Amino acid sequence: MSLPTTTTTERCWTEVDSPVGPLRLTSRGGALTGIQFHPYGASPAGEPLGERVDDAPVLAEAVRQLRAYFDRDLEHFDLPLSPTGTEFQHRVWAQLRRIGYGETASYGEVARALGLTNAASRAVGLANGRNPIPIVVPCHRVIGADGTLTGYAGGLERKRVLLDLEQRALF
Repeated sequence: MSLPTTTTTERCWTEVDSPVGPLRLTSRGGALTGIQFHPYGASPAGEPLGERVDDAPVLAEAVRQLRAYFDRDLEHFDLPLSPTGTEFQHRVWAQLRRIGYGETASYGEVARALGLTNAASRAVGLANGRNPIPIVVPCHRVIGADGTLTGYAGGLERKRVLLDLEQRALF
């Protein structure tokens, strides 16, 4: 997706209400860099937020797509993303995006999809927990090997809401 941008270094943010509470969206250079659950902490990777710009093209499109997702009208996000992380984290986050809408995978399954053994499940879990763009990069779809809900940076109740939203949309 190609969205117009004003500069390559401009940092800005906006906010959107959602069924999981207010979300703060951050961008830099025309790409989404973070989604934060309220109450907000430091910006992704500790970067300055910049100004609030509700009509920045990538942020306006992210808000539109998030609303469509929460209305059960969107299953796949199509946004330019620029999360800050290590090479391994980027590999994990790319794999998370392959977990389909309404589906789940265990940490071990994600590790095996990356060509690693189950022993890498903990590293996958740590990378999953550092995902700066939740919902769009669907870390909520990763569950324990026994099918239980396990840690989620936004809290287990939010994880349950997101998974329930996707399940109800399928039926």
